[in-house]
Amino acid sequence: MAIRRKVIPLQDAASPGVSMARKIDWESHIGRRIKLRDLHVFFTVAQRGSMAKAAAHLGVSQPAVSEVIGDLEHAVGVRLLDRSSHGVEPTTYGLALLKRSAVVFDELKQSVRDIEFLSDPTVGELRIGCAESIVAAILPPVIQRFAQQYPRVVLHVHRLATPMLELPELRERRLDLVLARIVRPLANENDDLHVEVLFEDRLVVAAGVHNPWARRRNIGLAELVNEPWILTPPDSWTGMMVAEAFRARGLDMPRVAMTTFCFNLRTSLAATGPFITAVPSSIQPLDLNRFLLKVLTVDLPAGPCSVVAVTLKNRMLSPVAQLFIDHVRAFTTSMAAGFEAEQQSA
Repeated sequence: MAIRRKVIPLQDAASPGVSMARKIDWESHIGRRIKLRDLHVFFTVAQRGSMAKAAAHLGVSQPAVSEVIGDLEHAVGVRLLDRSSHGVEPTTYGLALLKRSAVVFDELKQSVRDIEFLSDPTVGELRIGCAESIVAAILPPVIQRFAQQYPRVVLHVHRLATPMLELPELRERRLDLVLARIVRPLANENDDLHVEVLFEDRLVVAAGVHNPWARRRNIGLAELVNEPWILTPPDSWTGMMVAEAFRARGLDMPRVAMTTFCFNLRTSLAATGPFITAVPSSIQPLDLNRFLLKVLTVDLPAGPCSVVAVTLKNRMLSPVAQLFIDHVRAFTTSMAAGFEAEQQSA
């Protein structure tokens, strides 16, 4: 028996301001017709940019992919893809479906991870994004303690070059957690982020232990203007704080010999050459000795920044993420208490 499908007119995607021709009935229409498999096919077509490429990737025929997309468009009553000889791209409605469906797939993945963790709390994985200076300052001891307790949890650490909280990787759910530095209050457009302040950090000036400046005391910032500095780029936390410190003393920016986000490159060159650099005060003295660096006795008039843990407000954290944040919170709390004790005894 032939199956007759009711044809629903598609709204023209070129006129997004036109109201929907009908109200979509979720319970009796959409909920029964849209399948996760169909959304997955739609995702693949949007990512690949053509029906043929999506079909090849999925291992199915192109007509099968076209039929799935056609069914989706009839289910929602609007055109989801613009077709051309160059391929396809999502319409305004298609982009809306992609955005919301990403959340659905992410929550399903998270639920599977939660089930795996509940069945065996020693397994799981976590995707962390953070600046390289934070990696150097606090991650090694945190990860060592965490790995001792949960040796079968896999951690994926991704370096983030910028401290600004645009964080597309987090918003697109490619990261579970971000450890970042912020120097200004968050703007309203970041209302979808949950930001927990872990501790306040400052910059210190450092040079190699064999650098002549390492033997000096009470160095004036003006004395270092003509020294070769290695800094992070001007729009980074370190770059901005150093510029602010020199402005506060009425000085021009120092002579910058090199800019790089690579912490190991900065510290290696400073340890073996005539360079001056700036590092977070949260890096422990033992680590500075390992890097062959010494903190110079320079009054750096730059304000503190907040080291924060950032997650999405509308995304439930996995048990593994909660455990890791607990470890970070415990370590940074004890570290901040140690800083306070040092300042009081100084």
